[in-house]
Amino acid sequence: RKYYMIVITTLAEYQTCFWLKVALKLEETGHEVVLLSFDDRSSELLNNSGLTSYNVPLLARAVSNVRFKNNQEALKFYGIEDINYWISHERVTWKLKNGQDLVSRLISYTQAIEEVFSTLKIDGKEITLVQELGGFIAVIASFFAARQQNIDNIFLEPAFFKGRLFPLKNSFSAPTIKSSDGRLATKEVKELLELAIRSQSIVIPQKDAHQYRDAFAKILSGKNIKRVIEKTVDKYVLGKHQEFGHLGRYITLHLGMALNAIRMRSSYTPLDSLTDFIYFPFHVPGDMALTLRSPEYFDQLALVEYMLKIVPYTHIVAVKEHPAQIGGIDALRLKALLKQFDNLVVINPGINNYKVLNKAQLIVSINSKSGAEAGMLGKPSIVLGDAFYKDSPLVSAVAGLRSLKTSIRVALDETKPLSDEQRDSYFQDVWDETYPGELYIQDDHCVNTFSQSITRIVKGLALNP
Repeated sequence: RKYYMIVITTLAEYQTCFWLKVALKLEETGHEVVLLSFDDRSSELLNNSGLTSYNVPLLARAVSNVRFKNNQEALKFYGIEDINYWISHERVTWKLKNGQDLVSRLISYTQAIEEVFSTLKIDGKEITLVQELGGFIAVIASFFAARQQNIDNIFLEPAFFKGRLFPLKNSFSAPTIKSSDGRLATKEVKELLELAIRSQSIVIPQKDAHQYRDAFAKILSGKNIKRVIEKTVDKYVLGKHQEFGHLGRYITLHLGMALNAIRMRSSYTPLDSLTDFIYFPFHVPGDMALTLRSPEYFDQLALVEYMLKIVPYTHIVAVKEHPAQIGGIDALRLKALLKQFDNLVVINPGINNYKVLNKAQLIVSINSKSGAEAGMLGKPSIVLGDAFYKDSPLVSAVAGLRSLKTSIRVALDETKPLSDEQRDSYFQDVWDETYPGELYIQDDHCVNTFSQSITRIVKGLALNP
């Protein structure tokens, strides 16, 4: 049996508590695990664990810049092009204006991590970097440092099926599903699809379940209040580094969401009153699926306004906020569109998504799972952005906005649903690209399952470089 060195990034204490258990389980099976920490609390936990770990922000502050004359030279050395694109997620999430600070942090992190990798490679073991998929600078710096050292990076992304993960090798793009050319679906996959359709239950990763509450519930949560107090003391009294240390922005964001939710309450149209409508489900604002995978559609309200101008006169456009970010859409802009266009309605975000999908004549999405769910239900669906299902027979993929008008008309007039066998075969292909496991669930069974999947992924990578 071959053993590997697995390097894992952790950006916050709740992540570290999970990764610590996974690391210990992996080491029990003979692998060597190294953790890259971007949070002082996490580093303290890891220092007491007996595992090898590095405090990256601390190392970055000590990094010598004599290797590079300027930032441009450093970015070229690490192969980082389009720097404004790579810092966009962090800039948008925390409303940060000073791009030079972000660029400097990205470079210092990348250089510090690259030096760590150089040290680790002395042992001669095969190294794989494992990270949760994300758009923050810590993740991006780790990715580019690994690639500079010819180390493979595996991103883990929650899959379409609950309790499953997509492993993404050396790419931030959505996974590409390999076709098996009509392989029959297994009994397990058929039953899962039938259960989803029958129960009308959306797939929510357990790590994100707490997000599916309104903004007031999040603000008034005792756990969140306690965490804000802890983070405030850590940052302003104890001087500890936090990668997610923008407390003011976090509080302002949720207060703004609560206000938006209040403003929209009187503007919802009952689903039962709708007949012929095209459904556009809002994606989580600021998610990396928008900022990095489909940045051209980041302004979702601008996209809705465009759709209102090109949809057939016979149909209206119905929109619904993502239930994990109620109030995330600017209520004043959305209400202004409602005043301007009589072919726009807003559906209460608390309504089950499957009910809306079933009643819609057509679904247009950027890269939301709603597009795949629509295909699963046999509904016509158009996808605009980088989604795992963009090349599937379930949907029509649109290359750009110029062809959206024609695509909408074709989808309304000519789309024929797949047979159940064709649908099931595609989702079997999706299943075959995934591994069991969920991020940040700490019970022993989940940790064991997750650790076994990491071993299988890394082993598969070594066998199929």
